[in-house]
This record gives sequence, C-alpha cells and structure tokens, in this order.
Amino acid sequence: MKPTREPSRDQPPVPPVPAASSQGVAAWTDENLNDPHAKGDKAQRVQSMFAAIAPSYDLNNHLHALGIDHLWRRAAVRAAGVMPGDRVVDLACGTGDLTQAFAKHTKAASVLGIDFTPEMLDVAREKKRSLDGSRGARIEYQQGDAMDLPLPSESAEVVSMAFGIRNVQEPARAIAECFRILTPGGRLVILEFDQPRFAPVRWFNRLYCETVMPRTATMISGDRSGAYRYLPKSVASFKTRTEMLAMLDAEAGRGAEPATVRELSLGLAACYRAMKPA
Repeated sequence: MKPTREPSRDQPPVPPVPAASSQGVAAWTDENLNDPHAKGDKAQRVQSMFAAIAPSYDLNNHLHALGIDHLWRRAAVRAAGVMPGDRVVDLACGTGDLTQAFAKHTKAASVLGIDFTPEMLDVAREKKRSLDGSRGARIEYQQGDAMDLPLPSESAEVVSMAFGIRNVQEPARAIAECFRILTPGGRLVILEFDQPRFAPVRWFNRLYCETVMPRTATMISGDRSGAYRYLPKSVASFKTRTEMLAMLDAEAGRGAEPATVRELSLGLAACYRAMKPA
C-alpha cells in the first residue's frame, strides 16, 4: 500500500526532539505529569520518550505485561474480522507486534505499520526479517502521524491501534483520520489499557503500575526520559470507556452501528470496535 496523499498543508511538521536517553533530558517529570494529555507539546515529548526506550521496549513490554499481551493482540485481530484480500493499516505500530499478528493470523493482502517514532520502526523492520517470506512480504512500515495520515481516503478495510490512542496529541482527530481511510463497512479496532472495575484487581493494578513497574522497567532500560512514570499517569488520566465509545460514535458519523467495547483480563485492557457506515 503506497501513500498517495500529501500531509495537510495547514499542519506544520512536528519538530524533531533529541532522544532523552542520549541527551540526558527527561521528556516527562513529576512536574509535567499531573495531566500529560493537556500538554501542548505532548506529541514531541511522546516521540522523544519512545526514541529513548526503543531498544528495550519489547523486553519491558512483554515482561511487565506478564505474558498476556499476546492474548490482547489476538483479541484485536479477531475483532477486526479480516477477510482474504483485506488491506490493514496498523497505526502507532511501535515495534510491530500487532502488525506481525495480522500478517501471521489472517489472509490480509497487505499490512502497513505506521508509527511516529523512527527508532521504534527500526526495531520493527529488524523483527520483520525473522518472518518467513510470505508473511514478511505482506508487511510494510512507514513513519507517519496518526492525526494526518499520508494515505488516500477509503484505502483500507481494517485500521488498528494498540495502546497508542492515549499517546496522540488529539485523539478525536486521529480517529477521524482512521474513518477517512477506511472503506465503507471497514472496521476500526483500538486496544487500550483500562481501569479495572473490580476493587481488588484495581488496587493491585494500581500498586503494580504506579510503584513496581516504573522502578523495574526503568532499571532494565536505563531510561532517563520518564517513560515509565508517564505510562500509569497517562492511563489513569485518559478517557473512560464511556467517553471512548462516545468519541468513536461521533467520528463514525450518522448511519454507523454503535461502537462496542470488550473487557480483557478483568479490565486491565479494553478492545474497542467501530465500523464505518456502508
């Protein structure tokens, strides 16, 4: 799938930000984490953060998800309902785990992974080399901004985003772009961390994410960007399920089926699904 649409002229490109790990500059500190989603330069901070942790991202991600993250990705693939010949666009693809899951477990014609951070895409491309020819051949990676995709309208049957929507500067704008590139009847699937409803699970998750994980993940990665302090703060202050569903329905427009959400792993994560009107 080749881009044929130029980014909009009224949005200036995001200036590059030096990787925090190499410059000794923290993208996130206690002072700016009270409401990370309100920061006007959130996009630059997120890009800098992921550039810093890219080399150790997969190790920390799989280790601290306690091995259940692959189940969440499989749930997303199933929710997408990929048909033979469908074109899939995986936004905020990071190091390519969900992108590869679509290539491995479906008969999609193509899977395009798009991410904001070149360093994450470098890891994704390296991982692609381990796939056999037929699966790897269907995957492409491209740098891009979810809020202004350089892709033609109605060019994909499936759009996905795993644990990336809360990192976007303007989530509603990104979702509008998702619906723009979807074909009529196309499916949008979003995975995101959630707040468990069951009190004991919620208490344990908060202890783990706010106390244990930031310390161990920072130690493993040697991170100085503040990435693992940002993670729990960004989850806790992001939109609720009700707000997410309302935003999906609003961006889908009139005639769309109501968006749905499936709780995963006792509410640790949520899988949203929305369709573009046929």
